[in-house]
Amino acid sequence: MSIQIREETLLFTLNTKRTSYQMHVDRYGYLLHQYYGRKTEGDMHFLLTFRDRGFSGNPYEAEGDRTYSMDYLPQEFPYLGNGDYRRVLLKVADESGTIDCDLRYDSYRVEDGLFSIPGLPAVYADETNRKTGEGAQTLIITLKDDLLKLEADLYYGVLPKLDIITRAACIRNCGETSFTLEKAQSACLDFVTGDYDAVTFYGRHCMERNMQRCNVGHGTMTIGSTRGTSSHQYNPSILLVDHMATEDYGNCYGMSLAYSGGFKGEIEKDQYNNIRVLLGLHDELLAYPLGAGQEFWTPEAVMSYSSKGMARLSQNFQRCVRMHICRGKWRDLPRPVVLNSWEACYFDFDGDKLVDLARGAKDLGAEMLVMDDGWFGERNDDYRGLGDWSVNEKKLGRPLKDLVREINDIGLKFGIWVEPEMVNEDSDLYRAHPDWAMTIPGRHPVLGRNQLILDFSRKEVVDAIYDAVSTVLDSANIEYLKWDFNRSIFNVYSHGSLSQGQVLYNYVLGLYDFLERLNRNYPDLLIEGCSGGGGRFDMGMLYYTPQIWCSDNTDAIDRTRIQYGTSFLYPVSSMGAHVSAVPNEQTGRVVSLKTRAAVAMSGTFGYELDPSRLSDAEKEEIRQQVRDFHQYADLIQHGLYYRLSNPAQDEIAAWEMFAEDASQALVFVVCLASHGNMTVNYVRLRGLKKDRFYKDEESGTVYPANALMQIGLPVPAEMGEYNSYRWHFTIV
Repeated sequence: MSIQIREETLLFTLNTKRTSYQMHVDRYGYLLHQYYGRKTEGDMHFLLTFRDRGFSGNPYEAEGDRTYSMDYLPQEFPYLGNGDYRRVLLKVADESGTIDCDLRYDSYRVEDGLFSIPGLPAVYADETNRKTGEGAQTLIITLKDDLLKLEADLYYGVLPKLDIITRAACIRNCGETSFTLEKAQSACLDFVTGDYDAVTFYGRHCMERNMQRCNVGHGTMTIGSTRGTSSHQYNPSILLVDHMATEDYGNCYGMSLAYSGGFKGEIEKDQYNNIRVLLGLHDELLAYPLGAGQEFWTPEAVMSYSSKGMARLSQNFQRCVRMHICRGKWRDLPRPVVLNSWEACYFDFDGDKLVDLARGAKDLGAEMLVMDDGWFGERNDDYRGLGDWSVNEKKLGRPLKDLVREINDIGLKFGIWVEPEMVNEDSDLYRAHPDWAMTIPGRHPVLGRNQLILDFSRKEVVDAIYDAVSTVLDSANIEYLKWDFNRSIFNVYSHGSLSQGQVLYNYVLGLYDFLERLNRNYPDLLIEGCSGGGGRFDMGMLYYTPQIWCSDNTDAIDRTRIQYGTSFLYPVSSMGAHVSAVPNEQTGRVVSLKTRAAVAMSGTFGYELDPSRLSDAEKEEIRQQVRDFHQYADLIQHGLYYRLSNPAQDEIAAWEMFAEDASQALVFVVCLASHGNMTVNYVRLRGLKKDRFYKDEESGTVYPANALMQIGLPVPAEMGEYNSYRWHFTIV
């Protein structure tokens, strides 16, 4: 069984294929953490130490025993009120404003399968992923505060085959008076020893998820987002790795939040060299009242551990996302090759232009045309029209249904762009319902991209926008939806909410409700998430949208870094990536079509350009790229992903997709630097079957696997900038 319990000592052990996680209830009813690491047996209580610590308080029940303090003992669910001065998961204020809590063990239960969360995404195991979800179980431990009449159900989901443990908490008011949650996070990991580095992923619009690695010193390191989204600036994920850990060596822990709103991650090294990692909702602007009988769920945190470096840790997360977070028809299917209209013509298009784009796209081998921003209301620039989700037939020159039929007759699928959470002041919707926008009474709002945020914390707003968008979807054969979100949330105020401290959390619930309806009512629709590119790239969105536009920056060289950082948590199949025209719109850089395709092919693959501006030679090159993508699509989408270099530090960007049966490997290399009298870069492959041979399918050369993994493959030192290379190896 995945969950083992010793009743006499209330010792709880969660086992996966390679890991064990252990906790126990002590003599005072506190739930203490004991162990998380390589799979083992036995009681790890011996790892806890007890000494008289000056200025560390002791529970009243301990009486004269000053060796017992929650100020240094490792805990499962630390809260403010039990003498722990470190960062905590839970902060509760009663009706008088007094902040205090005292949660003690009450009971437990075990259920088969993984838990779900009302209105929130969660890792799942069902008939569609029965093989990898086999043996999944859930442990629920209930803690109680008798004075507040507060109950906390701590949920632990175990996905044994993938070395995944998930966590969430349900806070419940069982009394007659209310209290307010001022902090309610999802998961804590306490470490009593170790020299660790914190790995986080920072960025900005058009340069998301840069990997940062810092040794954990005394004090607190905090990452997070107060923008109402998971954000371009920080991804809601933290890795804690041995100071000497590499891709293939060392103890590595990871935690990622399946949530698309504001979050907070904290890493604290305390006075006794203990390290605490916390992840969950951001507490800024959170003041969530719970009345009698009400409950509150924290988002799910997804955790994993690897004793063999960061590559395996990443593969654990990638498999989990691909098979147990993403859902629906498109979870396992190769994605259609898309040509998107945005960089081809921006707002300047009509129906005839789109038909011409479709003909050009079909000639190149593309399978879908996406009509981006500008097809609705009076939307001919980004100053007006958002919120008016009615087709501008005058601009298109025909009803949408007729346009889609023309494009389908050419042989392409058809998709559209939407931004349902936004509204322009210059729109019919805003003029009719100004109170639907988040604005503070008596103040001018802060604008972003000339737009305001619709208040998705209100059901009537979500319902109205859903009805408008679904009317468009019902009007024509639309098979793809790009969902965008092009500003951060500020001026948090709901004209319909009784408590403003609920707004941001309830807003995300409204977003998820909208997306869940789309998934339920349009099961064949491929939805791609987007927030100015990668501003909402998280496991929460991937539960509803199996791919996310990785970045608005389509420059192939910058994308090597962006996709490198993204790969630590997320699979290739989730990364929206396209070949765009040069000079690149974001950087002005000129990169060969071959290199642009090599980078985009390591994602969902598509194009952002006007085929009519291509030469005959470029068109033929693209046709071959599309054929190559179809040849390798299954390996790209379902293979194990290995990072073979760090493009932020090395002269090359190199990566590998490897078949789990060891039969084949696809290797890409992009040269990032060019110098006179160049030294040779070697790329060491990973995962190959030892003592076997692999053949390069293009040249026919046969290589010994051991040499490819020990020394590597020399990268040609050719003249020119940003050259790229691809090798497809098959086992002999």
